[in-house]
Amino acid sequence: MITTTTAPTTTHARRGALHGDESRAGELIASLAALPPDHPGRPALREQVIEAWLPLANHLALRYSGRGEPTGDLAQTAALGLIKAVDRFHASRGVDFAGFAIPTILGEIKRHFRDRTWNIRVPRRLQELRLRISEANGALAQTLNRAPTVADIAAHLDLTEEEVLEGLEGARAYHAVSLSTPVGDGASATELADTLGAEDGEYELAELRVALGPALATLDEREQKILTLRFYGNLTQSEIAAQVGVSQMHVSRLLARALTKLRGQLSEA
Repeated sequence: MITTTTAPTTTHARRGALHGDESRAGELIASLAALPPDHPGRPALREQVIEAWLPLANHLALRYSGRGEPTGDLAQTAALGLIKAVDRFHASRGVDFAGFAIPTILGEIKRHFRDRTWNIRVPRRLQELRLRISEANGALAQTLNRAPTVADIAAHLDLTEEEVLEGLEGARAYHAVSLSTPVGDGASATELADTLGAEDGEYELAELRVALGPALATLDEREQKILTLRFYGNLTQSEIAAQVGVSQMHVSRLLARALTKLRGQLSEA
């Protein structure tokens, strides 16, 4: 049984997740990926892989502490995301495990928060449908370079337009949090209204985000991994250097080179 009720909070624990056991954890996931699904040794090896990568899941869970959810619940949710990543990982796709696992774990944590914010209880089917529609909307916006229609989403999800409309209607039950809701705890507690800005400049970046996916595809595997660890995993250059096996200075140069490539691709888009 894997214990995940308490996420590590010390620097030592975070280094253990990202540095000390990285080589062994990488070897374990590679060995698991090479085994056929019906191999008798797969269950035991799978559990070893999960335990080896669990500190990374706990590290990511800590990023969302102090947002109203118990730390233990966040750690359990991150562990669930890790298990999904382990079970769905295929080395043949050309993506390293960390680059695959980090977005999967973060997605599970964000889904946990979304599921906890339904004001009116609706069937689980509608909750899941809303999530599928939301994900399809984002994916189609990138591939179509425009806002997808109901018909686009229905075709993408193999649903009828009526089912898509039902999912969109169910989304109206999503919880609207009071602006006086406390955020944080102790001396640092504040109200949600105090965290809101006047204007959201992210709207101006919508077209840039659409073009970002194809631009990322032009980078080589190591550049993609470094960018994933830096901006999805929120790791420092030193932590990335330990994972990639190069110096911190070299990571800095690789980051600069990858970002220059991205700027060049986006300027041509």
